Amino acid sequence: MFDGQPIAEDAARIFETVCNGGVAIFPVSVGYAIVGHEEESVQRMYRAKERPFSKPCGNFCDWTLFTEAIRVPDRARDVVSAVIHDHDLPFSIVAPFDESHPVIRSLPPFALKNATLAGTMDMLLNAGPLHDEIARLARENAYAVIGSSANRSGTGSKFVYEDIEAQVTAAADLSVDYGLTPFHNDKGLGSSIVDLISWETIRVGAAYDEICNILRDGFDIDLKAVTAAKGN
Repeated sequence: MFDGQPIAEDAARIFETVCNGGVAIFPVSVGYAIVGHEEESVQRMYRAKERPFSKPCGNFCDWTLFTEAIRVPDRARDVVSAVIHDHDLPFSIVAPFDESHPVIRSLPPFALKNATLAGTMDMLLNAGPLHDEIARLARENAYAVIGSSANRSGTGSKFVYEDIEAQVTAAADLSVDYGLTPFHNDKGLGSSIVDLISWETIRVGAAYDEICNILRDGFDIDLKAVTAAKGN
């Protein structure tokens, strides 16, 4: 879906919209996303999605930002590299973060509160070239881009723009439509989210079985067993 698209131009328009206090909707590989930064834009996203403020949103991240801002052991970094570099899969991680990093410090107090939980942060990596370009702009300009899937909370990710509820699209100042996203599925699964400290699965998402295999075969980490044990 990304071939032949004006990635750099659209990423610049999206980033400018966010920097100006707006909300944008656009495709990443695991579904359509909705993002913002300022308090009003974050509140607008949450209201449109009917998402409880107790549920944190995620941060757009590239490998460089991950290595700079996330505080995890080398083994966890190797896991992330294997998933996103060796196997080219989208991956969301939850881990402790460096509050002094310029991108993190750019978040207003309300946005920071709603992008973190108990000293950890969710970061989405390798979710397609548009995501990656926006993440690069966020890092290089020290201006975080945070958000969530573009859908009413609990209804599952949307893989074509037309499926996004009108109340959600109405919240956006800018929308970009590239058609069907690569990791579409009939279960509405977005990115898989894994805690890099406990190895607990926070959310089963697209490519989850492939990620489980990578961690089991390459690092002797059984995500499913860890998560089952935590549940017990």
